[in-house]
Amino acid sequence: MRNEMMLLTGNSNPVLAQEISEYLGQPLSQTQVRHFSDGEILVELGENMRGCDIYVIQSTCAPVNDNLMELLLIIDALKRASATCINAVIPYYGYARQDRKAAPRVPISAKLVADLITAAGASRLLAMDLHAGQIQGFFNIPVDHLYAAPILLEYLKGIKREDLVLVSPDAGGVERARYFAKHLDVPIAIVDKRREAPNVAKAMNIVGEVRGKVAVIIDDMVDTAGTLTQSAQVIQNLGAVEVMACATHGVLSGPALERIENSVLSKVLVTNTLPLAEKARQSSKIQIMSVAPLLGEAIRRIHQKDSVSSLFV
Repeated sequence: MRNEMMLLTGNSNPVLAQEISEYLGQPLSQTQVRHFSDGEILVELGENMRGCDIYVIQSTCAPVNDNLMELLLIIDALKRASATCINAVIPYYGYARQDRKAAPRVPISAKLVADLITAAGASRLLAMDLHAGQIQGFFNIPVDHLYAAPILLEYLKGIKREDLVLVSPDAGGVERARYFAKHLDVPIAIVDKRREAPNVAKAMNIVGEVRGKVAVIIDDMVDTAGTLTQSAQVIQNLGAVEVMACATHGVLSGPALERIENSVLSKVLVTNTLPLAEKARQSSKIQIMSVAPLLGEAIRRIHQKDSVSSLFV
């Protein structure tokens, strides 16, 4: 049996895919993903993949539906090309925030996307910092859930510990903030906020002490940056000497970049799980860390049947 490792990607984040390829010393396989004039997508595999262990690197980021459809068609093409194992490597999992019925008569979109990926023929999912950990349970295939924490922690360790406080932007993110705080041996604070509508939130108060501290807001993603910039302002008003932010996924949609540029935030640290626009990459307030070594090492360990969880011990 071949059991050869092969990497391929769609159009969602080719730069990250190339970095993973370079880390593993494994070239990206020849794959063409083209769009017809009516919007339909055509996938053509340019190599024999029969009996191979395939890793499809594709974030379901904007344009979300196009990138999701590309992923499904690539998986289907691989299944019909008799690949032995099809691993969907999804650094950013779109629709993850729709993980439950938050209102009457709405879909659980994260579950539907999981069903689509499974039905297309994926053998395994490799994802990073899912918005809700329970999404792992939506799949009936093995799921390896990675965390960008080791990469972000490396940066935070360079800040004087006695001046540092980690801030969760809401009650749901307390566990994440505690994880960072445990490894840095620093205190945490929590933002008490009220969400008035999707993508609209109002920060109300801070539980914990931030006065005289360098406050770092820890979150899984920055989307429109409304919550983030409002929280930063409240933290500064309560006496913090500096306010920064760390997030795995820099979605930065809509007015996000403008809000960050006009905010009290001194720096926003994100990873390259999804591609950032040129304007964001040139911003003096945005710093990008690469997750390619972490994803590449996880892929290597999965292929060699080694432990993935030991990456985070």
